[in-house]
Amino acid sequence: MHIFPAIDLKQDPDGRCRCVRLEQGRADAETEFSDNPPAVARRWRDCGARWLHIVDLDGAFAGYPANSDTVSAIANVVGIDIQVGGGIRDADAAALLLEDIVVSRVVVGTRALRDPRWLAALCKTYPGQIVAGIDARDGRVAVEGWTRDSGVDAVEAARRFADCGVAAIVFTDIATDGMLTGPNVPATERLLESVSVPVIASGGVSTLDDVRRLASLPLEGVIIGKALYTGAVDLREAINLALNPGP
Repeated sequence: MHIFPAIDLKQDPDGRCRCVRLEQGRADAETEFSDNPPAVARRWRDCGARWLHIVDLDGAFAGYPANSDTVSAIANVVGIDIQVGGGIRDADAAALLLEDIVVSRVVVGTRALRDPRWLAALCKTYPGQIVAGIDARDGRVAVEGWTRDSGVDAVEAARRFADCGVAAIVFTDIATDGMLTGPNVPATERLLESVSVPVIASGGVSTLDDVRRLASLPLEGVIIGKALYTGAVDLREAINLALNPGP
């Protein structure tokens, strides 16, 4: 199981791109952790991360990539795999990240849910590089930067995405995201039981015990954000635990 350190990008009113964390995806519940995202990326790489999970928060709210220059700066300095989500709602946005910036994978959510034909075509164009994002609140998928309830059940969305040929699914429980309250293991288990494609869990990890619990599931990986920035979880220890979860 991989540990994916999360780097959430958001601009301040002056256009300065920072590394922040939101609580439950709310733009008004923001904590800034760094004004140098590439330095944060290098820090996680130097701790042993093999993947980074980058979210363009401005892009998620606007509907198009808004921090591609910062993503490119990170990609140029870390030399490890990167998956990027946030505002990828057309083929040009995917091409910018996958072909021009050359990230490893992109995470699509809003457009993927509304237009499965588009998703299937994108998966054929970029085999192994398209990840579907399922951001669930009370079991239903939220879209447009988590601001709207799609009315679609998370498990049903997972099945649709699997049929389109995605490389993996990132499942985020919004209620726990950024709250350090522990992951929603039952919901994660239900999703795992519904599809055969790899699943990456996100939201709520606050201790190494949380990592241990998730490592006991057949997950491709776990995304950890706030707990790394506050020091509640040591990344080196989390990576070692993910690789050697024990009985």
